Amino acid sequence: MNAPLSTSRRRFLRDSALGSAFLLGMSAEGVLAATAGPNAAGTDFVPNAFIRIARDGKVTLISKQPEIGQGIKTSLPMVIAEELDVDWKDVRIVQGDLDPAYGGQGAGGSTSTPNNYEQFRRLGATTRAMLVQAAAQTWKVAPGECTTAGGAVIHAASKRRLGYGALVGVASRLEVPPAETVALKDPSSFKLLGKRIGGVDNAAIVSGKPLFGIDVQLPGMLYAVYVKCPVFGGKPLRANLDAIRALPGVKDAFLIEGTANLNGLRPGVAIVANSTWNAIRARKELQVEWDEGVGATHSWADFSAQAKAAAKKPGASVMRKDGDVAAALAGAAKTVEAAYSYPFISHASMEPQNCTAWFKDDGKLELWAPTQNPGSGQALVTTTFGIPKENITLHIIRSGGGFGRRLSSDFIVEATAIAQKTKAPVKLTWTREDDLQHDHFRPGGFHFLRGGVDAQGRAVAWQNHFVTFANRVEREGQSVLQPGSGGNLSGDEFPGRWLANVQLEQTALECRVPMGPWRAPGSCVFAWVFHSFIDELAHAGGRDPLAFRLELLGDKDIVPGTGERGQPYSVARMKAVLQTAAEKAGWGKKSFPRGQGQGIAFHFSHRGYVAQVAEVTVSKDGKLKVDRVVVATDIGPQIVNLSGAENQVEGSVIDGLSTLMFPELNIDKGRVVQSNFHDYQLLRMPDTPAKIEMHFVKSDNPVTGLGEPVLPPLAPAVCNAIFAATGKRVRELPLSKTDLSWS
Repeated sequence: MNAPLSTSRRRFLRDSALGSAFLLGMSAEGVLAATAGPNAAGTDFVPNAFIRIARDGKVTLISKQPEIGQGIKTSLPMVIAEELDVDWKDVRIVQGDLDPAYGGQGAGGSTSTPNNYEQFRRLGATTRAMLVQAAAQTWKVAPGECTTAGGAVIHAASKRRLGYGALVGVASRLEVPPAETVALKDPSSFKLLGKRIGGVDNAAIVSGKPLFGIDVQLPGMLYAVYVKCPVFGGKPLRANLDAIRALPGVKDAFLIEGTANLNGLRPGVAIVANSTWNAIRARKELQVEWDEGVGATHSWADFSAQAKAAAKKPGASVMRKDGDVAAALAGAAKTVEAAYSYPFISHASMEPQNCTAWFKDDGKLELWAPTQNPGSGQALVTTTFGIPKENITLHIIRSGGGFGRRLSSDFIVEATAIAQKTKAPVKLTWTREDDLQHDHFRPGGFHFLRGGVDAQGRAVAWQNHFVTFANRVEREGQSVLQPGSGGNLSGDEFPGRWLANVQLEQTALECRVPMGPWRAPGSCVFAWVFHSFIDELAHAGGRDPLAFRLELLGDKDIVPGTGERGQPYSVARMKAVLQTAAEKAGWGKKSFPRGQGQGIAFHFSHRGYVAQVAEVTVSKDGKLKVDRVVVATDIGPQIVNLSGAENQVEGSVIDGLSTLMFPELNIDKGRVVQSNFHDYQLLRMPDTPAKIEMHFVKSDNPVTGLGEPVLPPLAPAVCNAIFAATGKRVRELPLSKTDLSWS
């Protein structure tokens, strides 16, 4: 693991106004206006919390966001390096610990790039301006006569050149210039951004170097497993602890009372041993008497029956009601009615949950966690155990996948609870079975839809009764039902703001199943439902699916959001990507034989505008092959790392196809039935699309992320293509439950 720049950086932040500015949550502009003078006596130039330049010219940049495979540890430092004007080969990247000096450090919702891009440009540009000023003072020339390139300041008129390392001493004595006086580069002059740059950890990953949470090793470390009730919300009454303690290598075994928070520290049994292997072996001998609680009555079959019964009644909540849907449906030339459903699924990241914790005699806690949300993890530890935040050090370790799972922090508080009873650092490791059966799942859901088109094939009515799942939680002293992340329908969802007659209702089924954000929460399933049903309406009206969608979008440039939290929707941007995807895919210009077809879909998600066209072949016996996927996405004016962008698009398409085709968690007697990859199937290499094409549509809009917006349109595009090929609609996930055979 790379050692953080903790000693001198912390001293600098403590002593300088810069540290105070970050601690107060000021913007980059406010931070850059602070004084960098206290480092003047140091050996390096440290103008802010993210940049250090040594006298040999080497540049060290802090990556503050968690790296979970999305490439942010490479791409955000690239932004600083571009504006700083240094050679990438001279840059060293260090993962930052959780520290208020860095501002927000979560990685979720495709927010890391849009939330940091402009600020990181400013950080690099301000440092470059200080180095130019230092060189100008040294040469006694005007700063405007100097330029920069490759980590050096150049005075072309006198043919003089000074590397950044040679300017460390002078630059360290300068005041940070006001933000408004610093010029950013013209993007046309970018040398690094937009290029394909390999991940900074790639060499270590392919050579098996220890990088991930599961690799952490500390002197004297012990190893733990944690066994929870197979029924959600259950708790242990008693266990054969004495027998477990007597097993080879076992150091201790004990019950943990836990809390009522389904997404926090759940009750269980801890086993601590001298190796993970011995802890897992001892677990196999563990016998526990459980109080299973009310969750033991849960089953997917019962949930389905409850949903169908709820659909016959008015929704518990009305999310949107415009016009008169009943009258519009009654007057429609054609109506369509359909029920769509999807199951709970797991995140199934390749690295199971883990955390190393060391609770010390002075009451301080040190954590090594592969987390997407370190601040939330620290806060949960504080509220669960009463440990002040200032007594918690959290090292952010690279994660072997996240997809939203590591936004939760249950594994962190489990490790902390075990460490409090263990006089040594202890690494908690979940098994694959733990990871699948005790996930914070993507909520299942049921949609009961009705829609109508007029005699010209135009959409005139849309009705959706969404039956979702919710946990009962305490909020401000009251017991309320809280839908799972991604299980709450917004009244702004397309086509809610576009049609005159719309009714969106929601009913929540109470359950004890823990739920959490899953890649593109809500959108990952809503896009499949809505854009599949839109396709049904297009075909009912005898319309071309592309023309039908363009007509639905209308001619407004911006459709405003509803209420304080509503997001404006750029029709122009969506039309641009939709038309680009259609054009590049040759929409309407190909003739497909039976068993082959094209489907189209689009979706707005996490600030991103994305459209996709899928081409599929379905054999007579129902075997699906996705031949081609064409993706068009509006990413704003600048791609940061082209290699990373391509990886995110291709990964989203493959992940979206995998989720469409295979994964399903069945619940019976309150237990998840599936346990490992033998019965929880994911996409294999032969089933990936034969060809993925991507087209980045640049626009004069803020830079966006890509990790989530690209996934949602894949499922409806493929399912609409399946209909074009076979005449069969897919209304239940996973796809493997639908017979696609045809004759």
